[in-house]
Amino acid sequence: MPTHAMTGLALTAEPGALLSDAREALVEVRGLKMYFPITRGFFQRKTGDIKAVDDVSFDIYQGETLGLVGESGCGKTTTGRAILQLYPITAGQVRLDGIDLRRLNNEQMRKMRRRMQMIFQDPYASLNPRTTVGGIIETPLRIHGIGTPQERRERVHELLDLVGMNRSFVDRYPHEFSGGQRQRVGIARALAVNPDFIVCDEPIAALDVSIQAQVVNLLQELQTRLGLTYLFIAHDLSMVRHLCDRVAVMYLGKIVELTDSKGLYASPKHPYTQALISAVPVPNPRLERQRRRTVLTGDLPSPAHPPPGCNFSTRCPVARDICRQAEPAYREIAANHRVACHFAE
Repeated sequence: MPTHAMTGLALTAEPGALLSDAREALVEVRGLKMYFPITRGFFQRKTGDIKAVDDVSFDIYQGETLGLVGESGCGKTTTGRAILQLYPITAGQVRLDGIDLRRLNNEQMRKMRRRMQMIFQDPYASLNPRTTVGGIIETPLRIHGIGTPQERRERVHELLDLVGMNRSFVDRYPHEFSGGQRQRVGIARALAVNPDFIVCDEPIAALDVSIQAQVVNLLQELQTRLGLTYLFIAHDLSMVRHLCDRVAVMYLGKIVELTDSKGLYASPKHPYTQALISAVPVPNPRLERQRRRTVLTGDLPSPAHPPPGCNFSTRCPVARDICRQAEPAYREIAANHRVACHFAE
């Protein structure tokens, strides 16, 4: 993997980094905030902010898959898009291989986009229905001026082989394929420019259950073969357990727990994580009957008006007065295990 020169100021250590882990971080996120303004009236006067992502910090190591989980509306997709600079972020730093993406001009950012791509959730909406499969996959190559028309055509054929599709599909249109096949086309498009880092935004959520495992296995094979690094956004915790090396749990715009996949499922420390994992079915009727589930009451608060103190205090079954008054520190309670909870030990 090529090494890129460092630019900008040195990155200082922040609470989100797992400092005890000496592995090389490909992606470094520090204090990421993504606020969307709330405006009212004829003159669109700003009256507040929707805090979709609120002070998020973590690393993604070279060659790993980091899972990002949480219920709908917690800010997972916005985090992924903000990392790729698809949104102009409100505050914070995002570095890819040491390069601060916020410091790049438009031309530099265009070149950097070759190194980071995205696989979208909906294979029906993310492909242009008026463009052939060959044209869809070739588009990134043309945008970045890669190869001659003949070389690009050959590259399209290679990519179709790589994702397990027939080369004869190159002149067909998206409506002629199933959801799983369309998602394979989306994966081929993301791979066209040889990226290092891919944000997988719930890539199996819109697919039939029978097809989901095939797409996950394909992603794992591609990672092993090409040395890819993934941010895998999902709400299916059983699939995340199978696919991801580490898991970050998100609630109302904040990371509440981050550790390796095995440790998270064996010993979750945050009450929200415990509730999520208790909802995952166990394929053993006897054990399933014996399990105690944590049922959360109430709805997810509005990101425009988060509660004081801990964001989870309004739904937490063990919340106390301090939880409603002071925001908990995002702290390391064990080696490579961080939790934002006053009482997690």
